[in-house]
Amino acid sequence: MGGCIFRDAPAHVSVTNNKMPSIRAVASRAGVSTATVSNVLNARRSVAPDLAARVHSAVQELGYIADLGASRLRSRKSSIAGVLVPDIANPFFGAFVGALEAAARRDGYDLLIVSSGGDPVQEAARLRALLTWRPAGVVVIPCDDSLAARDVAIAAGVPMVAADRIPSGEPIDLVAVDNFAIAKQVAEHLLAGGRRHILAATGHLAISNVNERIDGTRAAVRELGGTLEVIEVGLSYPESRARLDARFAAGPLPDALFTLNNLATLGALDALSAHGLTVPGDIALVGFDDEPWMHVVSPPLTAVRQPVEQMGFEAWARLMARIGGDVSPPVQVRLPCTLITRASSLPIDAAAMASA
Repeated sequence: MGGCIFRDAPAHVSVTNNKMPSIRAVASRAGVSTATVSNVLNARRSVAPDLAARVHSAVQELGYIADLGASRLRSRKSSIAGVLVPDIANPFFGAFVGALEAAARRDGYDLLIVSSGGDPVQEAARLRALLTWRPAGVVVIPCDDSLAARDVAIAAGVPMVAADRIPSGEPIDLVAVDNFAIAKQVAEHLLAGGRRHILAATGHLAISNVNERIDGTRAAVRELGGTLEVIEVGLSYPESRARLDARFAAGPLPDALFTLNNLATLGALDALSAHGLTVPGDIALVGFDDEPWMHVVSPPLTAVRQPVEQMGFEAWARLMARIGGDVSPPVQVRLPCTLITRASSLPIDAAAMASA
């Protein structure tokens, strides 16, 4: 094992043996009992101000860190929860975890966050590893509809709430958005602007929320006329860029592009630029997942804004209900999205005038 570097450690504390000071050492330094130290650090009972000050001073001098794992084992009550997402680097998943963390902190919980890497096998494996920490419950954004982690959580008797993606099989508590309705609204917006050939670029069709978005787009095309084409572009920026590049090279070109995730939007912008295609002159563009950069590019991008923060709060509320003993049937929460219209999806006539 490599050596550890401790910065700003008290001069009198030895860190060469990597042994942390114990609660007994704190009690001895403060001249109080270990029970008093515990009461001060956990705010369980009122402690005289002078004794509390001595305890805090001793903690700071010794660099003491409480052993929360041992404390939880003694109390048989966990104040941690787990979060499992496909890719923590994805801005959408990161924002979701941030909302969960804010809600958890409010209720006195800490979060353990793991990533499955988009692999169902790793999803189950990472959940098993997470469960060794004995969390009170877990929130999972599944890799795909199978939700490989479900059986692991059931076997462990740990409450689980799914978010964003809709698992197949037995019902489970779920917080997601109304994908069908917002995708239908996007397609209606494009078709009303004179666009007739919509290319929907998605990651993988094995993911249920993506299929709901395609179904919503298809419903609008059926009602208003036009053509819908669907292309799988993968779940990474380079892959989506390469596949859209190949599609544009093959022709004929669509006059509207609806990218169903944020990485597909980035890949689309790159591929469109490589082919000298203008937005919205040649192709109107609408992305799923509104991000800050989308309103500062030229032209600003029309995008679907998901209520990420509300999703996190709702998922946490469902988990807390289960942790609290709620045994009612699984609940499915669907939240509405908002279409933020900007210049990238101008109607054909207006787009022609803008580019003239």
